Amino acid sequence: MPTPGRAQSGYLLEAYDSDAETDRALLVDCGSGVLGRLAETSVGYEGVSTVLVTHHHLDHVASLLPLVKARWLAGETHLEVIGPTGTKALVDGLLDVHDYLDGRIDLAIREVPAGRPFTAGGFGVVGHETRHSMPCLAYRVSPPAYSAEPATGPVTLSGDTEAFAGLARFADGSDLLVHDCSFPDDVDVSNHPTPTTLGESLAGVDVDTLVCSHLYPHTTGREDEMSASVRAAGFDGTVRFATDGLTVSV
Repeated sequence: MPTPGRAQSGYLLEAYDSDAETDRALLVDCGSGVLGRLAETSVGYEGVSTVLVTHHHLDHVASLLPLVKARWLAGETHLEVIGPTGTKALVDGLLDVHDYLDGRIDLAIREVPAGRPFTAGGFGVVGHETRHSMPCLAYRVSPPAYSAEPATGPVTLSGDTEAFAGLARFADGSDLLVHDCSFPDDVDVSNHPTPTTLGESLAGVDVDTLVCSHLYPHTTGREDEMSASVRAAGFDGTVRFATDGLTVSV
């Protein structure tokens, strides 16, 4: 839910390679408010030519079409949108509503299955099915220099999901795991984890830093309590809570 200090889902991955002519950028999800946050970065929406979508709920895709228009107005000529089955139908439907944007830029759509490695914006990626109210993919991402081995990439993003052992195994060995942790323990919820269920799923899993994200307003002011619950349930890495503009280096 958007609040004055928080936009919806959007994660900007940047790779810096001294041997490359340009740095690489990949945007994962593009919910409401993400364009404004992008405009505050050095990359900007002008520097985002690939968007990787976890699933098609509105809080993850609401700014896809505004991104098309922003890149067109900025003089950019291309955007690739990659996501699970149904992504092409989603984008086609958006363009049916605002058909004057159709053809303004070269818009490429690609649908990817779980378990099959692919490249996105120069990064190596592999997807894993999550447990949510609609089909959703978690992604494990490798920087360009290691794109041939995305299954062992240093960054995993859960998308929206309940916490479960299969996803924890998928993230095992990650330097950074960005995981849905939408509500505190005292909220009865399905399709999303609470801190205790998340910590239980990650017990014994090798993850250096967990960033709890997809935070509903119910979590405000309860971050320390929720962090303690994650650790008490069995996770022994560093726990942080996402804030807009947070930067984590791995």
